[in-house]
Amino acid sequence: MRTLQEAALEASTCTRCRLAKGRTQVVYGTGSSDADLMFIGEGPGYYEDKQGEPFVGAAGQLLNRMLEEIGVRREDVRITNTVLCRPPGNRDPLPDELNACAPWLEEQIRLVDPRVIVTLGNFATRTVLGRAVSISRVRGQRFPWQGRTVIPTFPPAAILHGGGESSSQMTALRADFQEIKAALAEAPAPAEQQLGLF
Repeated sequence: MRTLQEAALEASTCTRCRLAKGRTQVVYGTGSSDADLMFIGEGPGYYEDKQGEPFVGAAGQLLNRMLEEIGVRREDVRITNTVLCRPPGNRDPLPDELNACAPWLEEQIRLVDPRVIVTLGNFATRTVLGRAVSISRVRGQRFPWQGRTVIPTFPPAAILHGGGESSSQMTALRADFQEIKAALAEAPAPAEQQLGLF
């Protein structure tokens, strides 16, 4: 099995979909290579495309703060996206783009092998769970998935654009992070359950 660094190097020259034409660079993922906790967002934004790292703008600062509130350091988690190149104008990823990028995400999950995956928003949640769901209906719930626990929540950018600190979405995000903390505190699933892959 190859390393994350080897996978990231191959991904850095990917041309599987149209997003390759408009990117500055591939934003493969960042953080711990053996994290218990992985965050999956929708796709890189402007700053992520420039810096080559997911969640570095205002949304990233909010994510960092939420992690601090539950006693987790950013460098101890893994952060990636459903698509590794910025969609033009930050539009939603298209189905063929999600499909083209799926093998990169699948491999990253397999290599990191997190116990808990947090999906940030509709696209990440639908991609991982493989079904059409609404984030407002499933956020904060736990879903068993291939020997792991998936917890969907709002993407930080939605909080920033939806009323900020005093919004009901922010209150929900804080509650979801407490659920994440509780899931991390629980004993890992037996090893044979963790072998299920895509």
